Amino acid sequence: GSGVCYGGNGNNLPTKQAVVDLYKSNRIGKIRLYYPDEGVLQALRGSNIEVILGVPNDQLHSLTNAGAATNWVNKYVKAYSQNVKFKYIAVGNEIHPGDSLAGSVLPALENIQKAISAANLQGQMKVSTAIDTTLLGNSYPPKDGVFSSSASSYIRPIVNFLARNGAPLLANVYPYFAYVNNQQSIGLDYALFTKHGNNEVGYQNLFDALLDSLYAALEKVGAPNVKVVVSECGWPNS
Repeated sequence: GSGVCYGGNGNNLPTKQAVVDLYKSNRIGKIRLYYPDEGVLQALRGSNIEVILGVPNDQLHSLTNAGAATNWVNKYVKAYSQNVKFKYIAVGNEIHPGDSLAGSVLPALENIQKAISAANLQGQMKVSTAIDTTLLGNSYPPKDGVFSSSASSYIRPIVNFLARNGAPLLANVYPYFAYVNNQQSIGLDYALFTKHGNNEVGYQNLFDALLDSLYAALEKVGAPNVKVVVSECGWPNS
């Protein structure tokens, strides 16, 4: 099933309880939070809504300290874990190989994982990070999908961590960005799920093709069993 990302940026926003009630009334069973908002976590108690909880990028560096990671998990995860259904912890969002934070992702992942295990919650949730598809050097045809040479050395140890822990890779997949940067060769119908029939390599839409190119790239870094969970998708509103 699908979920909806809950961003907290904006003004005149509805109350956190009202947002959770909106999820319930529309039978939306999954939510992504970009940071541990305790008002939202309170509202989610007893809801049975599956949660992706984000570690915001500005906290990644501090969580390379094991004690800080333990405190983070105890405060935002363990304290709510009895009646909030955490599914994934997203340690960082769209960090790129050249970013100053790139070196913090793996140690933060490892520390959060250790803290989750120490709290005996490793059976309830998996620890991962969310990437965007710019880490792919080639994505077409999807079977030739591969991480770029600059991304490869960054992503490989992260993917090894995921494989060891049976965790999926979280991916933000936006057909729009692939389309808008390549309108010469991509038809709008193919990007919008309205194309009839398959193209020459067997795909009906750009979303499926991007997803499969990620799977091909994972195979090429030796992780054919790591699943991809789409952690964001969407379209501009104009």
